[in-house]
Amino acid sequence: MYESLADLDLRVDSWDLETLERDTSSGFTRTTTVVSLHGDGYTGRGEDVTYDSDPHYRLVERADELPLGGSYTFDAFAEHIGTTDLFLGDDPESAIFRSYRHWAVESAALDLALKQAETSLGARLGREYDPVRFVVSTRLADPPTGERVTRWLDRDQSLEFKLDPTDDWSADVIERLAATDAVRILDLKGQYEGTDVDQAADPALYELILDGFADAVIEDPALTDETRPLFADERGRVSWDYPIRGVETVESLPWEPDWLNIKPSRFGSVESLLATIEYCNERDITMYGGGQFELGAGRQHLHALASLFYPDSPNDVAPRGYNVPEPGPELSGSPLSPPATPRGLEW
Repeated sequence: MYESLADLDLRVDSWDLETLERDTSSGFTRTTTVVSLHGDGYTGRGEDVTYDSDPHYRLVERADELPLGGSYTFDAFAEHIGTTDLFLGDDPESAIFRSYRHWAVESAALDLALKQAETSLGARLGREYDPVRFVVSTRLADPPTGERVTRWLDRDQSLEFKLDPTDDWSADVIERLAATDAVRILDLKGQYEGTDVDQAADPALYELILDGFADAVIEDPALTDETRPLFADERGRVSWDYPIRGVETVESLPWEPDWLNIKPSRFGSVESLLATIEYCNERDITMYGGGQFELGAGRQHLHALASLFYPDSPNDVAPRGYNVPEPGPELSGSPLSPPATPRGLEW
């Protein structure tokens, strides 16, 4: 698939950056930067989802130092950006933030190149845009009661959920959540290290989750001597998220997976993302889209990619309105209808 994009002509005449901020239902303020590349009367956009506010402010202040202008093929631009320090000498808190910023610039360039060719990603790849099924991702209140899920279901009985179990989930809470028959993914957060969402391996919690949600996908367990035996007969519903950054990371998993969470920003490049999607298709690995609390163009890109490659999966790409502390009255339900006239990488 990448070869069909590589030779797209791309001209970047100018660019600008916009910082976005919004409080989230997870209790933190999200900051992102929308990268807009302009050329030949068109604009392509991408979004930097770095989880640290200061690098966003510094980038906007130094936007004119970015070496983006010129005429390229898309592949040549991607190669140029791949060897460019987009943090301009600063050292990001986490190495993965470099991938997030590279994806922001490269996805903006792909959006622009497709628009300059007066086409869309789907048309260029010969694929149709299908309606996108999504799940609502949320953490329960403290202490957990399940009320947040039931409030959503009172509003829309068709909603489905991705939840983050914690070690204070009781058997009673699990039973009540399971009774809704609306929980599709349980994210154990066992692969994170040094973040605010780390969840240590807990054999008792894992056993409760596996027994209580017999049909749900279980994401990112931490495999230890105590927890690994619990998954001996459950490998077919284990999914991986945080480690997935390219084909080589899929091949490095403890076993060949049946499920993967695809977060484009973690791949850093369009080539790596598409190669991984092809790898999964060849091996019948079920993919679903994942989000990073995008506030702008990045959310559109998640919807477009899910629409083209895994529309019927439990995609963690709910529209932005589902992530705010007090959602408004008008929210799109699942599935999301595709655009009538798609262009570029937009939705």
